Amino acid sequence: MVIRALRLDARRFLAERSITREMRAGEIIYEDGAPFTHAVFPHEGVLSLMAVMQDGRSVEKTSIGLEGFLGFVLLMGGGNAISRSVVQVPGYASWIAIPDLDQALETYPCVRQAMLRYAKLLITQTMETVACNSLHMAEQRVSRWLLHAHDRVVGDKFQITQQSVSEALGLRRATVSEICSRLQVAGIIAYSRASLAVVDRAALESRSCECYKRISRLLL
Repeated sequence: MVIRALRLDARRFLAERSITREMRAGEIIYEDGAPFTHAVFPHEGVLSLMAVMQDGRSVEKTSIGLEGFLGFVLLMGGGNAISRSVVQVPGYASWIAIPDLDQALETYPCVRQAMLRYAKLLITQTMETVACNSLHMAEQRVSRWLLHAHDRVVGDKFQITQQSVSEALGLRRATVSEICSRLQVAGIIAYSRASLAVVDRAALESRSCECYKRISRLLL
């Protein structure tokens, strides 16, 4: 959404200076505190910004897909990552070196405007996610997460492990496994060997909470 919102000349400028590469499941793009060398614009897949505790537990702060980019803190005077960023659903993304991005920001006002709009949306999404994780049942939260992942891939099938979902939502793996089994028995999803297919999108939405529509209206 960020790149699509730019003027044609700005899009061409960034396209000429970007490198498109695969994002592999489980890949850590940046560790918390690592300096940004590139801004990352996903075209498909899901990046999770994770909070990692000293005891090894982790939970997703927010997630990024084709609607946004990784590196919004660069607009706010910061040059280091504020979370561990992990590829939860594989895909591919464009990487743009920070000096090239800085030049685009100086040359094309629409770049800064589009990136600031997305930064505002990401902050709002993060606050909605906090409320969702505090108020809604596990099945609603898992359904919401799967819906957002479905929105960020091409087609109805994508790679995801139950362990990844459990870490993102701060749930026990056994809880996620039980929920996925119920959804599969109901004919809503098909899941096998870390490959999940959304079979009945409307039914999955009915199992989710109101947060899915509230967040998706912001991002899509």
